[in-house]
Amino acid sequence: MSHPRLHSDPPKQPSAAELENAATSTANERYRATVRVTVIGAVVDLLLGVAKIVVGIIGHSQALVADGIHSLSDLLTDGFVLYAAKHANREADAEHPYGHGRIETLATQGLGVALIGVAIGIGIDAVRELIHPTDSPVPGWIALAVATTSIFAKEAIYHYTMHIAKRHRSNMLRANAWHSRTDAISSIIVVIGVAGSMAGWVYLDSLAAVGVAVMIAKIGWDLAWNSMQELADRGLDPEEVEEIKGRIKAIDGVTALHLLRTRRMGPDVLVDVHIQVDPSLSVSEGHHISENVRNQLISSFEEIADVMVHIDPEDDEREAPSSRLPLRQELVDQLMHDWQNIEGADQVTDINLHYLNGKVYVDLVLPLELVQNDAAAKQRLAAAFNQVAARVDPVAEIRLFYC
Repeated sequence: MSHPRLHSDPPKQPSAAELENAATSTANERYRATVRVTVIGAVVDLLLGVAKIVVGIIGHSQALVADGIHSLSDLLTDGFVLYAAKHANREADAEHPYGHGRIETLATQGLGVALIGVAIGIGIDAVRELIHPTDSPVPGWIALAVATTSIFAKEAIYHYTMHIAKRHRSNMLRANAWHSRTDAISSIIVVIGVAGSMAGWVYLDSLAAVGVAVMIAKIGWDLAWNSMQELADRGLDPEEVEEIKGRIKAIDGVTALHLLRTRRMGPDVLVDVHIQVDPSLSVSEGHHISENVRNQLISSFEEIADVMVHIDPEDDEREAPSSRLPLRQELVDQLMHDWQNIEGADQVTDINLHYLNGKVYVDLVLPLELVQNDAAAKQRLAAAFNQVAARVDPVAEIRLFYC
């Protein structure tokens, strides 16, 4: 089963609060729609189940009685969907910081397994009937009428549920829609069986049932397999990932990106990405760019619920040459010890460190009065500090700024 494509819109700049409120509103609307369509389906299942059993007994149709029991069994899956929808809609908490969307994934997997079970049951009964046909009274027209009504009713429920599932990106509702369609398919089998029996071709019921069982099993397998892949954190399809990359690269300030990872959490998509920015930018500007990346992805792609952005001054995808360099305090202590005899070193007002390509580039801010706009004095001071840089590993250069 393929996932719906991500559809991009022109970038917007909503605030974090607006994004959170929109997400909450969407989740609540999604929950209400899920409850509404499932309750309607459950009422139809109840009415059809009772009608099939009663008419099946009166009209001498064992197939219709079995189909009625199948319809009543759908009430169990409807209840399962309502339970899962309620808990999947809960907000994130301390024990589930990413929310409860995976409950819906588990429910989808359970429904897929249930479909496979239904298919096995239909197949076994059909094969048994082919090998050892039973001699039972011929069903009447009333059984044929109820089975035909069931086909149209359950097919309508299928389309309604699938419409809501697509609108709210719910694989769980997709699974329940297909579960409703299996009831319609089993009613088709009953119609074939009843009509065949009335015409004297009793084997048609069993042959049709075998083919339908294979189809239902395939649908159940696809649902269960895709849910299992989601639980294993399978990423989005390549074309969807490329679409996300294109959006990120178009954002001002992003020079490159790497380590883009995606995964599904129920109906939502979570994204992690490393973006490269100009290494000379301030921390606040780099953070501002990262927030733009996050907000534009969430507002531009319907499925994306959250984005974790890591800022890099260089490409560290394959190696991180600066990862083992000493931290600020250790390095500054060493530098201050080595330049203590330089005239004016005690007047350093600010120290900025740049960790790039396995080296440290040091920017020092000194008062302008120290050199009095004397170019020769600036050169002597720069040479003195860079003699220190040559002795302190891993310092590559010390640059002086005056203000």
